[in-house]
Amino acid sequence: MSNVCHLCGKRKAIGGCITRKGLAKKAGGIGMHVVKNVKRTFEPNLQTVRINENGTVKTVKLCTGCIRTGNYVKA
Repeated sequence: MSNVCHLCGKRKAIGGCITRKGLAKKAGGIGMHVVKNVKRTFEPNLQTVRINENGTVKTVKLCTGCIRTGNYVKA
């Protein structure tokens, strides 16, 4: 199984953490300068759930947001 939600299709997102250093211009400095830009991934909170789909029992991965909505039939 891939790391994707079965209902909503939520998957990992790529982002970053930008580290800045310096005194802000409004505080009298010359501005905040970027020192480091670290790339990272944001993984969805997926749980393995057994659901009943078209009369058959399947084990799928659902994100916790979809589990809370209850838009599926538990097996």
